[in-house]
Amino acid sequence: MTTATHHLDVAPIIEATGQLLLDHYVFPETAEQLTALLRRRLADGAYDVEDSAALAGLVTADLQSLNGDLHLRLKHHAGPVPTEQGAATLARMREEFDSTLGGAPRVELLGGGVALLGLAPALFPLSWSAEPLGAALTLVAPADALILDLRANTGGDPDTVAFVCAHLLDGRTHLNSMYWRDGDRLEQSWSPAHVPNARFGGSKPLYVLTSARTFSAAEELAYDLQQLGRAVVVGETTAGGAHPREGWTVHPHLEATIPVGRAVNPVSGTNWEGTGVRPDVPCAAEEALDRAHALAEARLAAEPADEPHPAKVTPEQEQTA
Repeated sequence: MTTATHHLDVAPIIEATGQLLLDHYVFPETAEQLTALLRRRLADGAYDVEDSAALAGLVTADLQSLNGDLHLRLKHHAGPVPTEQGAATLARMREEFDSTLGGAPRVELLGGGVALLGLAPALFPLSWSAEPLGAALTLVAPADALILDLRANTGGDPDTVAFVCAHLLDGRTHLNSMYWRDGDRLEQSWSPAHVPNARFGGSKPLYVLTSARTFSAAEELAYDLQQLGRAVVVGETTAGGAHPREGWTVHPHLEATIPVGRAVNPVSGTNWEGTGVRPDVPCAAEEALDRAHALAEARLAAEPADEPHPAKVTPEQEQTA
Protein backbone atom coordinates (compact mmCIF):
# COMPACT_ATOMS: atom_id res chain seq x y z
CA MET A 1 0.00 0.00 0.00
CA THR A 2 1.36 3.39 -0.94
CA THR A 3 1.21 6.07 1.69
CA ALA A 4 2.11 8.97 -0.59
CA THR A 5 -0.55 11.63 -0.55
CA HIS A 6 -0.70 14.12 -3.40
CA HIS A 7 -1.24 17.69 -2.30
CA LEU A 8 -0.76 16.76 1.36
CA ASP A 9 -2.45 19.49 3.40
CA VAL A 10 0.27 20.02 5.96
CA ALA A 11 -0.96 23.10 7.81
CA PRO A 12 -3.92 21.44 9.62
CA ILE A 13 -1.64 18.58 10.74
CA ILE A 14 0.91 20.98 12.21
CA GLU A 15 -1.76 23.11 13.85
CA ALA A 16 -3.47 20.08 15.39
CA THR A 17 -0.15 18.72 16.67
CA GLY A 18 0.76 22.09 18.18
CA GLN A 19 -2.59 22.39 19.92
CA LEU A 20 -2.20 18.88 21.38
CA LEU A 21 1.19 19.91 22.75
CA LEU A 22 -0.28 23.01 24.38
CA ASP A 23 -3.18 21.07 25.86
CA HIS A 24 -1.45 17.91 27.07
CA TYR A 25 2.38 17.90 27.09
CA VAL A 26 3.68 17.30 30.61
CA PHE A 27 6.05 20.27 30.30
CA PRO A 28 3.84 23.27 29.40
CA GLU A 29 6.69 25.75 28.82
CA THR A 30 8.42 23.34 26.44
CA ALA A 31 5.07 22.81 24.70
CA GLU A 32 4.86 26.54 23.98
CA GLN A 33 8.39 26.59 22.59
CA LEU A 34 7.80 23.53 20.42
CA THR A 35 4.51 24.82 19.06
CA ALA A 36 6.20 28.07 18.08
CA LEU A 37 8.99 26.07 16.43
CA LEU A 38 6.54 23.94 14.41
CA ARG A 39 4.65 27.02 13.23
CA ARG A 40 7.87 28.78 12.27
CA ARG A 41 9.12 25.76 10.36
CA LEU A 42 5.78 25.48 8.58
CA ALA A 43 5.95 29.14 7.54
CA ASP A 44 9.52 28.64 6.31
CA GLY A 45 8.39 25.80 4.02
CA ALA A 46 10.35 23.12 5.89
CA TYR A 47 7.34 20.79 5.76
CA ASP A 48 6.56 21.21 2.04
CA VAL A 49 6.42 17.48 1.30
CA GLU A 50 3.78 15.34 -0.36
CA ASP A 51 4.40 12.17 1.62
CA SER A 52 3.03 11.64 5.13
CA ALA A 53 5.97 9.42 6.10
CA ALA A 54 8.44 12.15 5.15
CA LEU A 55 6.44 14.71 7.12
CA ALA A 56 6.46 12.40 10.16
CA GLY A 57 10.24 12.21 10.10
CA LEU A 58 10.71 15.97 9.78
CA VAL A 59 8.22 16.86 12.51
CA THR A 60 9.51 14.18 14.90
CA ALA A 61 13.06 15.52 14.55
CA ASP A 62 11.81 18.99 15.43
CA LEU A 63 9.67 17.75 18.34
CA GLN A 64 12.68 16.01 19.87
CA SER A 65 15.11 18.88 19.17
CA LEU A 66 14.61 20.79 22.42
CA ASN A 67 14.72 18.16 25.17
CA GLY A 68 15.28 14.84 23.39
CA ASP A 69 11.96 13.35 24.56
CA LEU A 70 11.81 10.05 22.66
CA HIS A 71 8.10 9.58 23.39
CA LEU A 72 7.31 12.86 21.59
CA ARG A 73 6.64 11.94 17.97
CA LEU A 74 4.55 12.38 14.88
CA LYS A 75 4.29 8.68 14.16
CA HIS A 76 3.61 7.34 10.67
CA HIS A 77 1.42 4.27 10.18
CA ALA A 78 1.40 2.41 6.87
CA GLY A 79 -2.28 1.53 7.22
CA PRO A 80 -5.06 4.00 8.00
CA VAL A 81 -5.09 5.08 11.64
CA PRO A 82 -8.30 4.68 13.67
CA THR A 83 -9.66 8.04 14.75
CA GLU A 84 -10.29 7.13 18.42
CA GLN A 85 -7.62 8.34 20.85
CA GLY A 86 -5.01 5.62 21.44
CA ALA A 87 -6.65 3.17 19.02
CA ALA A 88 -3.75 3.10 16.58
CA THR A 89 -1.26 1.90 19.17
CA LEU A 90 -3.66 -0.65 20.66
CA ALA A 91 -4.38 -2.19 17.25
CA ARG A 92 -0.67 -2.65 16.55
CA MET A 93 -0.03 -4.03 20.04
CA ARG A 94 -2.86 -6.56 19.67
CA GLU A 95 -1.21 -8.02 16.57
CA GLU A 96 2.08 -8.35 18.46
CA PHE A 97 0.34 -9.83 21.50
CA ASP A 98 -1.31 -12.57 19.46
CA SER A 99 1.97 -13.54 17.79
CA THR A 100 4.23 -13.64 20.87
CA LEU A 101 2.37 -15.87 23.37
CA GLY A 102 1.05 -12.78 25.10
CA GLY A 103 4.47 -11.19 25.49
CA ALA A 104 6.26 -14.14 27.08
CA PRO A 105 7.82 -15.88 24.07
CA ARG A 106 10.63 -17.61 25.99
CA VAL A 107 10.54 -19.63 29.20
CA GLU A 108 13.53 -21.91 29.67
CA LEU A 109 15.38 -23.75 32.43
CA LEU A 110 19.11 -23.20 32.02
CA GLY A 111 21.84 -25.16 33.74
CA GLY A 112 22.35 -24.96 37.48
CA GLY A 113 18.73 -24.33 38.40
CA VAL A 114 18.65 -20.91 36.70
CA ALA A 115 15.45 -20.02 34.83
CA LEU A 116 15.19 -17.61 31.92
CA LEU A 117 12.04 -15.61 31.22
CA GLY A 118 11.98 -13.45 28.10
CA LEU A 119 9.39 -10.68 28.01
CA ALA A 120 9.01 -9.21 24.52
CA PRO A 121 8.20 -7.25 22.45
CA ALA A 122 6.13 -5.30 24.99
CA LEU A 123 4.50 -5.36 28.42
CA PHE A 124 1.00 -5.58 27.02
CA PRO A 125 -2.10 -4.17 28.76
CA LEU A 126 -2.69 -6.13 31.94
CA SER A 127 -6.27 -6.99 30.96
CA TRP A 128 -4.76 -8.97 28.07
CA SER A 129 -1.52 -10.21 29.56
CA ALA A 130 -2.25 -11.19 33.17
CA GLU A 131 -3.06 -14.78 32.20
CA PRO A 132 -0.04 -15.56 29.96
CA LEU A 133 2.40 -13.63 32.15
CA GLY A 134 1.00 -15.20 35.29
CA ALA A 135 1.46 -18.64 33.74
CA ALA A 136 5.04 -17.90 32.71
CA LEU A 137 5.93 -16.41 36.10
CA THR A 138 4.39 -19.43 37.84
CA LEU A 139 6.52 -21.78 35.74
CA VAL A 140 9.76 -20.06 36.78
CA ALA A 141 8.77 -19.59 40.45
CA PRO A 142 10.50 -22.77 41.74
CA ALA A 143 13.85 -21.90 40.10
CA ASP A 144 16.86 -21.18 42.29
CA ALA A 145 17.67 -18.01 40.34
CA LEU A 146 15.91 -16.06 37.59
CA ILE A 147 17.11 -14.11 34.57
CA LEU A 148 14.51 -11.67 33.23
CA ASP A 149 15.31 -10.78 29.63
CA LEU A 150 14.09 -7.32 28.60
CA ARG A 151 16.59 -6.76 25.79
CA ALA A 152 13.90 -6.75 23.07
CA ASN A 153 11.13 -5.09 25.10
CA THR A 154 10.10 -1.60 24.00
CA GLY A 155 7.54 -0.71 26.67
CA GLY A 156 3.88 -1.00 27.54
CA ASP A 157 1.61 -0.82 30.56
CA PRO A 158 2.79 0.37 34.03
CA ASP A 159 0.11 -1.85 35.61
CA THR A 160 1.82 -4.82 33.94
CA VAL A 161 5.13 -3.69 35.41
CA ALA A 162 3.54 -3.79 38.88
CA PHE A 163 2.05 -7.24 38.18
CA VAL A 164 5.45 -8.67 37.20
CA CYS A 165 7.13 -7.05 40.21
CA ALA A 166 4.58 -8.62 42.56
CA HIS A 167 5.93 -12.04 41.59
CA LEU A 168 9.51 -10.94 42.29
CA LEU A 169 8.95 -9.31 45.71
CA ASP A 170 7.63 -10.62 49.03
CA GLY A 171 5.02 -8.00 49.81
CA ARG A 172 3.17 -4.96 48.60
CA THR A 173 5.88 -2.45 47.64
CA HIS A 174 5.90 1.14 46.41
CA LEU A 175 7.49 0.89 42.96
CA ASN A 176 7.09 4.27 41.31
CA SER A 177 5.02 7.43 41.27
CA MET A 178 3.65 9.22 38.23
CA TYR A 179 3.09 12.93 37.95
CA TRP A 180 0.19 13.71 35.61
CA ARG A 181 -0.26 17.15 34.10
CA ASP A 182 -4.01 16.57 33.97
CA GLY A 183 -5.14 17.48 37.47
CA ASP A 184 -1.59 18.33 38.58
CA ARG A 185 -1.51 15.14 40.62
CA LEU A 186 0.99 12.51 41.80
CA GLU A 187 -0.22 8.92 41.57
CA GLN A 188 1.62 6.08 43.31
CA SER A 189 2.22 2.67 41.73
CA TRP A 190 2.48 -0.31 44.11
CA SER A 191 3.00 -3.98 43.44
CA PRO A 192 -0.18 -5.94 44.26
CA ALA A 193 -0.18 -7.70 47.63
CA HIS A 194 -1.62 -10.88 46.08
CA VAL A 195 -0.61 -12.91 43.04
CA PRO A 196 -2.89 -15.66 41.72
CA ASN A 197 -0.33 -18.47 41.85
CA ALA A 198 3.21 -19.15 43.07
CA ARG A 199 5.68 -16.29 43.24
CA PHE A 200 9.44 -16.36 42.72
CA GLY A 201 9.69 -14.11 45.74
CA GLY A 202 11.97 -11.40 47.01
CA SER A 203 15.11 -13.22 48.17
CA LYS A 204 16.41 -15.52 45.42
CA PRO A 205 18.98 -14.15 42.93
CA LEU A 206 17.41 -12.06 40.16
CA TYR A 207 19.10 -10.63 37.08
CA VAL A 208 17.59 -8.30 34.47
CA LEU A 209 19.02 -8.14 30.96
CA THR A 210 18.90 -4.84 29.07
CA SER A 211 19.93 -3.44 25.71
CA ALA A 212 20.01 -0.02 24.10
CA ARG A 213 16.58 -0.92 22.66
CA THR A 214 14.94 -1.51 26.06
CA PHE A 215 12.48 1.36 26.37
CA SER A 216 9.71 3.00 28.37
CA ALA A 217 7.76 0.61 30.67
CA ALA A 218 10.45 -2.06 30.19
CA GLU A 219 12.93 0.48 31.51
CA GLU A 220 10.64 1.11 34.46
CA LEU A 221 10.62 -2.59 35.29
CA ALA A 222 14.43 -2.71 35.27
CA TYR A 223 14.75 0.60 37.11
CA ASP A 224 12.21 -0.21 39.83
CA LEU A 225 13.86 -3.53 40.63
CA GLN A 226 17.32 -1.96 40.55
CA GLN A 227 16.37 0.96 42.82
CA LEU A 228 14.77 -1.43 45.31
CA GLY A 229 18.01 -3.39 45.44
CA ARG A 230 16.10 -6.44 44.23
CA ALA A 231 17.86 -7.15 40.93
CA VAL A 232 21.25 -6.89 39.27
CA VAL A 233 20.93 -5.26 35.84
CA VAL A 234 23.24 -6.79 33.22
CA GLY A 235 23.78 -5.46 29.70
CA GLU A 236 23.61 -2.05 28.04
CA THR A 237 22.33 1.35 29.13
CA THR A 238 18.69 1.55 28.03
CA ALA A 239 17.12 4.04 25.62
CA GLY A 240 15.96 6.60 28.19
CA GLY A 241 12.20 7.22 27.91
CA ALA A 242 10.33 7.77 31.19
CA HIS A 243 7.26 9.72 30.06
CA PRO A 244 3.95 7.90 29.58
CA ARG A 245 2.26 9.12 26.44
CA GLU A 246 -1.10 9.24 24.72
CA GLY A 247 -1.78 9.12 20.99
CA TRP A 248 -4.06 11.30 18.87
CA THR A 249 -4.85 10.83 15.18
CA VAL A 250 -4.09 13.99 13.19
CA HIS A 251 -4.19 12.48 9.66
CA PRO A 252 -5.30 9.11 8.23
CA HIS A 253 -1.69 7.87 8.51
CA LEU A 254 -0.29 10.04 11.31
CA GLU A 255 -0.53 9.83 15.10
CA ALA A 256 0.76 12.55 17.41
CA THR A 257 2.18 10.88 20.52
CA ILE A 258 2.35 13.31 23.43
CA PRO A 259 3.78 12.53 26.89
CA VAL A 260 1.18 13.42 29.53
CA GLY A 261 3.13 12.47 32.68
CA ARG A 262 6.57 11.77 34.12
CA ALA A 263 7.91 9.13 36.49
CA VAL A 264 9.18 9.92 40.00
CA ASN A 265 10.94 6.99 41.67
CA PRO A 266 10.42 6.82 45.47
CA VAL A 267 14.04 5.81 46.08
CA SER A 268 15.97 8.00 43.65
CA GLY A 269 13.45 10.86 43.50
CA THR A 270 13.98 11.00 39.75
CA ASN A 271 13.76 8.70 36.70
CA TRP A 272 15.64 7.39 33.68
CA GLU A 273 14.51 10.02 31.16
CA GLY A 274 17.40 10.94 28.87
CA THR A 275 19.93 8.90 30.85
CA GLY A 276 18.59 5.38 30.49
CA VAL A 277 18.85 2.68 33.13
CA ARG A 278 22.54 2.14 33.77
CA PRO A 279 23.48 -1.52 34.23
CA ASP A 280 25.21 -2.78 37.37
CA VAL A 281 27.22 -5.11 35.14
CA PRO A 282 27.86 -3.36 31.80
CA CYS A 283 28.44 -5.54 28.76
CA ALA A 284 27.27 -5.90 25.16
CA ALA A 285 23.63 -6.95 24.90
CA GLU A 286 24.50 -10.15 23.06
CA GLU A 287 26.81 -11.16 25.92
CA ALA A 288 24.39 -10.32 28.73
CA LEU A 289 22.67 -13.70 29.00
CA ASP A 290 25.91 -15.67 29.31
CA ARG A 291 27.25 -13.13 31.78
CA ALA A 292 24.16 -13.22 33.97
CA HIS A 293 23.98 -17.02 33.86
CA ALA A 294 27.60 -17.25 35.03
CA LEU A 295 26.94 -14.75 37.82
CA ALA A 296 23.85 -16.65 38.93
CA GLU A 297 25.64 -20.00 39.01
CA ALA A 298 28.55 -18.50 40.94
CA ARG A 299 26.19 -16.89 43.44
CA LEU A 300 24.25 -20.11 43.94
CA ALA A 301 27.49 -22.01 44.47
CA ALA A 302 28.44 -19.41 47.11
CA GLU A 303 31.57 -18.58 45.16
CA PRO A 304 32.83 -14.98 45.13
CA ALA A 305 31.31 -13.19 42.18
CA ASP A 306 32.40 -9.82 40.88
CA GLU A 307 28.96 -8.22 41.03
CA PRO A 308 26.86 -6.01 43.25
CA HIS A 309 24.78 -7.90 45.79
CA PRO A 310 21.39 -6.23 46.07
CA ALA A 311 19.87 -5.91 49.50
CA LYS A 312 16.53 -7.57 50.01
CA VAL A 313 13.70 -5.08 50.44
CA THR A 314 11.10 -6.07 53.01
CA PRO A 315 7.55 -4.71 53.32
CA GLU A 316 8.73 -2.77 56.40
CA GLN A 317 11.12 -0.87 54.16
CA GLU A 318 8.47 0.15 51.67
CA GLN A 319 8.45 3.84 51.00
CA THR A 320 5.51 6.16 50.71
CA ALA A 321 5.92 9.40 48.86
